[in-house]
Amino acid sequence: MEDVRSIYQQKHTTPREAVARIPRKCNVSFGLGPSNPPSLLASLADRVDAGDVDEIHLYYQIAKDAAKPLFKTKYLDRLCFHANFMTDLDRGLIQEAGTSAVIDYMPCYLWQLPRILSEFNHIDAFLITVSPMDKHGYFSLGTSCDFASTVARKCRMTIVEVNENMPRVFGENLIHVSQVHSIVENHAPLLELQERPLTQKDTLIGARITEMVPNGACLQFGIGGIPNAVAKSLTNHKDLGIHTEMLTTSVVDLYEAGAITNEKKTIHRLKTVFSLCWGTKKLYDFIDDNPSVESYPSSHTNDPSVIQQNDNVVSVNSIIEIDLLGQVNSEYVSGHQFSGVGGQRDFMSGAFRSKGGMSFLAFYSTAKNDQVSKIVPHITGPVTDSRMEPMYVVTEYGMTNLKGKTNSQRALALIELAAPQFREELLSQAKKMGLIR
Repeated sequence: MEDVRSIYQQKHTTPREAVARIPRKCNVSFGLGPSNPPSLLASLADRVDAGDVDEIHLYYQIAKDAAKPLFKTKYLDRLCFHANFMTDLDRGLIQEAGTSAVIDYMPCYLWQLPRILSEFNHIDAFLITVSPMDKHGYFSLGTSCDFASTVARKCRMTIVEVNENMPRVFGENLIHVSQVHSIVENHAPLLELQERPLTQKDTLIGARITEMVPNGACLQFGIGGIPNAVAKSLTNHKDLGIHTEMLTTSVVDLYEAGAITNEKKTIHRLKTVFSLCWGTKKLYDFIDDNPSVESYPSSHTNDPSVIQQNDNVVSVNSIIEIDLLGQVNSEYVSGHQFSGVGGQRDFMSGAFRSKGGMSFLAFYSTAKNDQVSKIVPHITGPVTDSRMEPMYVVTEYGMTNLKGKTNSQRALALIELAAPQFREELLSQAKKMGLIR
């Protein structure tokens, strides 16, 4: 068998030469967030700028600063953007172009995404940041297993950007040098996600949820202040486990407090399991070469049939709005796609199937400086979660369990969670909708 270092050297090239091998007309995907490969994406933008592509369809999630060179209106005749989870880059391009049509959003649940990209979208070239190769010839995908591990193995061409700052992670997170087409090196600092200071509302809502969490629970946290507040208030709990879509820095604090052991988990016992990771350097250092942490594709971590195998699953996520029927919008703002579905529905479903499982949708009752209620008669965007899905709904005004409640009971319970200045109008609308007498 050929020495892996020799294979590495044969495939090692410059970013410009690596992206020059991408067909002029094809489907391209790239790693999300911290796994956005800066030098490869910049070189691809240079190639587009030079007129050396005809039609490239980009399929991606969470494009951040490293992908910024591609997000230009002058490239819209050659680049087609297909986001599954949108960020400020997507919204900025929409604003500059004057139409939301420039981002052709592709809806799907996160547990479905690996299969969709590999079997239905037929990705030709996949670009991603990886850790340095080990002595056996394996790179780690580090922070991004999600759809990356599947697409990297099934696409026609995988180009890796080796970065010594990318952590080495265990699980189904490795790709062999023989499986990659080209290798470049660029040791740039990884994108970090700083936690914002907790507000009084975060702390209040977080405390309500914490009271419901038993020792030995298996946790999934979404992103934001409220999930962080829940994590910070769980430090006195015992034998917590982690099986989550996204791993954030708040989990490290729970480890340091001794609250996480993963001993009570049924599957992946003694292991912290995640699919994607985004946080501070403290988090990246924690997962690096840590045998107690494993990463798996979202087709595994987010599959409700997998989630349910752990007992006492607790899922905490936020939303944009919920209506009086219990329908949830977590992705649409002011008539436009704002973010994406993520794994919220996956874990809500899995948590309900779990023995003793609970899901929480936690959010501030208002937006825009208390001018807008997030509890509304009818949601204004697409249905992220049907009215059949929500369990516990939590705001700064209280908590209710929608499971088992009739339409009228739901409406009245949700109105009680709304800010006082909106309750009378919501009650009036509930009567017009025939929900209450």
